[in-house]
Amino acid sequence: MIKNYVARRTRISLALCLFALAFVPALLAPLWSSRASDAQANPLVQELKIDGEVAPILAIYIDEGIADAQRRKAQLILITVDTPGGLSSSMEDIIQHILASPIPVAVFVAPTGSRAASAGFYILLSADIAAMAPGTHTGAAAPILAIGGYVPQIDETLRKKLNQDAMAFLRSFSEKRGRNPKLAETAITEAKAFTEKEALEGKMIDLIASSPEDLLHQLNGREITRFDGSKARLALATAHRETFELSPRQKFLTRIVQPDIFFVLLIVGVLGLYTEFTHPGVIAPGVIGGICIILALYAMHFLPVNFAGLLLIALALAFFILEAKFSSHGVLAAGGVVSMLLGALFLIQSPITGGGVSLSVALAATLPFAILTVVLMRLVLRSRKWKSATGKEELLGAQGVAESSLSAGTEGMIRVHGELWRAVSSQPVSAGKPVKVVRVEGLTLSVEPVESASA
Repeated sequence: MIKNYVARRTRISLALCLFALAFVPALLAPLWSSRASDAQANPLVQELKIDGEVAPILAIYIDEGIADAQRRKAQLILITVDTPGGLSSSMEDIIQHILASPIPVAVFVAPTGSRAASAGFYILLSADIAAMAPGTHTGAAAPILAIGGYVPQIDETLRKKLNQDAMAFLRSFSEKRGRNPKLAETAITEAKAFTEKEALEGKMIDLIASSPEDLLHQLNGREITRFDGSKARLALATAHRETFELSPRQKFLTRIVQPDIFFVLLIVGVLGLYTEFTHPGVIAPGVIGGICIILALYAMHFLPVNFAGLLLIALALAFFILEAKFSSHGVLAAGGVVSMLLGALFLIQSPITGGGVSLSVALAATLPFAILTVVLMRLVLRSRKWKSATGKEELLGAQGVAESSLSAGTEGMIRVHGELWRAVSSQPVSAGKPVKVVRVEGLTLSVEPVESASA
């Protein structure tokens, strides 16, 4: 009976499983088809933003945005641009991902007043669709060699090599995009810039649009030629846009690589470590200072840091320490303030944007740093002159009271700081008289009468 029951239950279970395998997909098919039809009826346009200098963090953001659009099967990737330029390595990374994208990419210089200069010009011309809003401009793409935040004087041969390399890179994709490479090369050789109308007439961009909505309206039904030569027709009549935002990590890294934030991190880090070294055991300043220094070192990889600025800041710290040690009537402190201000202003200097540490931030950080450094060092120097408050040194010079009479060569008892000690005296001392400790030998104190010590 039991075996028959088990066999019957097993057959029923197998039948139910077969039924599920056969009919559940059929039941879910309408749901899947409705979702697919919704995706076709409302195609996705993934919107990315290049706002500010083209830097490694921004390149990572663009790369991740293109990959996310591919996973979500977007119809179009729209990159709005407003940039003065940036690093060539980051620009090349972005362009490589645009050219390899399986989804068409439109680069749109917007809103009005924006620009796609230098590296932004290359990115604009690399897209499947290049568009600009009214009142925008692009170009000025001559390569700049920057060392330590400054543009050195280079000979004509090196300049030609830089220009030829940039021109070849620009032709490698602008010709396949059907754009005008000859006119585009003048943005390199002559650092020429173009308005949106000039770029359209020169066949460097495809269209002018007043807004992203207007751009999508003009692109609807348009057939484009991809970089590999294939054709694609855009159906954007019912498209909806979704913005791909920076991740929290990318937002944080974007903040710390700003010149003002970098300078503040550097100053707070130095001050925290300085406080820990001069006042061991405080712990918190050392922890905070170490974290800030590490963040500042990370930011140095992305910023054009001028080492002359770092040396001026180090010199300012030396001046503040010397001011605490020697009386210079404020000359060293004033020199330290001037040195730190100049160091802050020279610390970061981008040849692309001219950006650096602002004067207000430099002043707001320099003056408190100078005051704290001088005060902390003076406290350290003053503490070295203080008599030790523990051990034998605490008893030297301390006054007590003779509990018994003391005479030369004999021991007696005295009370010092409320404690009883054995004591010897080279002079007679009566009981109840005040004495002063002049020497400590093990657990025996050598004393003398206070009257004798005063005389």
